[in-house]
Amino acid sequence: MTAGRKEPSVYERIEGEEGFQELRRRFRSWAFPMTAAFFAWYLLYVVLSGWARDFMGVKLFGNVNVALILGLLQFVSTFWIAWAYSRYAERRLDPLAEELRREAEREREAA
Repeated sequence: MTAGRKEPSVYERIEGEEGFQELRRRFRSWAFPMTAAFFAWYLLYVVLSGWARDFMGVKLFGNVNVALILGLLQFVSTFWIAWAYSRYAERRLDPLAEELRREAEREREAA
């Protein structure tokens, strides 16, 4: 007695194709390094806040000190990363994802 083999779905077949693997590679090649860079930048801020209090307390002008500027730059860098990712995705990910989506729809309609 042999167990019947289930036919893979459209999405399972596409997942194994070169185009999908390329899409994943492109995403990971951007997301992982950027995540690591932002995490390092955030940890630098935390470490400086905990162990370099004198440096962080240096007043730059008025009541604005280094800690405040670096804290605000955390927000700026977050928005910059989101903007940069949207541009990267528009150029490098979306066209390939659209092609894969059309292929999946054609296969699903043909079935």
